[in-house]
Amino acid sequence: MRVALITGGTSGIGLSFARALAREGAALVLVARDRARLDAVAGELTAAHGVRVETLVADLVDRADQARVAARLREGDVDTLINNAGFSLKTPLVDGDDDLADRAYEVMGRAPRVLSGAAASVMKQRGEGWIINVASVSALTRQDSYSALKAYALALTEVLAQELIGTGVHVTAVLPGWTRTEFHARGGSGRKGVPGVLWLDADRVAREALRDARQGRVISVPSKRYKIGAALLNGLPNAAVRAFSRRIKGKAKNPEGAAS
Repeated sequence: MRVALITGGTSGIGLSFARALAREGAALVLVARDRARLDAVAGELTAAHGVRVETLVADLVDRADQARVAARLREGDVDTLINNAGFSLKTPLVDGDDDLADRAYEVMGRAPRVLSGAAASVMKQRGEGWIINVASVSALTRQDSYSALKAYALALTEVLAQELIGTGVHVTAVLPGWTRTEFHARGGSGRKGVPGVLWLDADRVAREALRDARQGRVISVPSKRYKIGAALLNGLPNAAVRAFSRRIKGKAKNPEGAAS
């Protein structure tokens, strides 16, 4: 029986991963903070697909909770780990909200490192496994503290993938662009000025990410338009990337001026 553990698995891209895997018959371990929401999603998936869904209430800001999830991974039955939990981070590095930045690091920086390490150790012994870290195409830019944190997630994935070459364990960073979820609204960044063509569907992101992970790709960029954008950003000199990032950040602050 395949078993997948998904952090932030009750909403957004995480829920799309859960639904996609449940359709395939995989058993799930869903990790989130809200017990009521966990129970509701578990009930939905079991009723729709007949799969076993285990729930684990954990706040990944808390290192003790990170350790509990890591211990669950060390039990050895999980063959797919999806580090998806996260939230929007718009505080500046200078005179910003240090508490918010620290919480973001715990959830989107330290937790993926700790959980990936725990999962990889067991998967390597088994000789098979998949680790998917949900980063962002903003990891290729230099817009803000969120970009910096997602750049860390991307680098972490690539380093771990290098360490695990030849073990049968595959590690993939997913770099979605704007995706229609509650993520931006919850983080106070609804992005009304973002052109419609730039928005992705969460189910598509999950579907393409799973496909790329199974093909052994280290980096997955859902949709052709974002693949082209990522290729262009990767080919630009650092100074040009910084200039582009300043322009995008300026439009985000003034959505009335954003292209439509």
